[in-house]
Amino acid sequence: MRSVFLALAIALVPTIASAFETGRIFVSNEKSHDIYVFDPEFNLIKKIETSRRPRDMKFNADRTLLYVACGDDDIIDVIDVETLEVVDGIPTGPSPEVFAFSPDETQIYVSNEEDSMLEIIDLEARITVHDVPTGAEPEGVIVSPDGETVYVTSEVADMIHVVDKENGVVTNNIVVGTRPRRFVVTPDTDELWVSAELSSEIYIIDRTTEEIKEVLEFLPPGFRPEDVTPVGMALTQDGKIGLISLGRANHIAIIDAVSKELLSYVLVGRRAWSVALTRDEQTAVVANGLSDDITLVDMESYRPIRSIPVGRVPHTVVIDD
Repeated sequence: MRSVFLALAIALVPTIASAFETGRIFVSNEKSHDIYVFDPEFNLIKKIETSRRPRDMKFNADRTLLYVACGDDDIIDVIDVETLEVVDGIPTGPSPEVFAFSPDETQIYVSNEEDSMLEIIDLEARITVHDVPTGAEPEGVIVSPDGETVYVTSEVADMIHVVDKENGVVTNNIVVGTRPRRFVVTPDTDELWVSAELSSEIYIIDRTTEEIKEVLEFLPPGFRPEDVTPVGMALTQDGKIGLISLGRANHIAIIDAVSKELLSYVLVGRRAWSVALTRDEQTAVVANGLSDDITLVDMESYRPIRSIPVGRVPHTVVIDD
């Protein structure tokens, strides 16, 4: 009997190992309704057809599943990371755009753009626990490290809504710049970063006081201030380096995340929209929404390596490592 169990364990090892940490790169494409999957050497290995208008993507904790918000079909597709097939779907309210999981993955928080709601869904029961009214066109969603607070941006109201997820109510509204889009939370300094696309700013908010600490502005050489439309952001794991996609300015900004000093501007594709880092943090991957490609950036030299075609209007990049 022991030998049978041992044989089973050995047989299962390749399956478990291939179900997560594959190093694969996933790019969602809004207009071609698919996800391009690349291997770690950036060879295209599959195009996954999804529901219409795939945008934000998140892995579950063990990285066996990839969740994809599909805005035109009001659903979050669920993809098996090992087979690269859509295996499930979670119905949502109108036009899901960005979402986040609770730390225990029992709930998912979804910004529903068309009905101005933050929807809180029980993942096991597949029911809506709360619909939290927000300003018009909510987008960015992020959860505090302790899981108690959810932050959501309203593009039209120019606000950050602070949501008590347990009671499903907004506890504070923080006014920021024009058209706030996305968030990152710093790992050590307890800062909430918010990109304000149309005022060309990054707002740094103290999460303890919920007050604005600092406002960052960027202007690559040769561009006008109105060309700078920051959206996606990423941080290194130690929180020391920040990357900010500058939209129509066709650059990313790389900054010292502690001092907030600019380290470099890097020219990428047209409308730099989303940015992600590989696990070794040697390469940044930037989704360029108007040139339909991704640009690879070397994080040692701060230079672009090459650009790779993807589908129509790439939105988000996530990396399984």
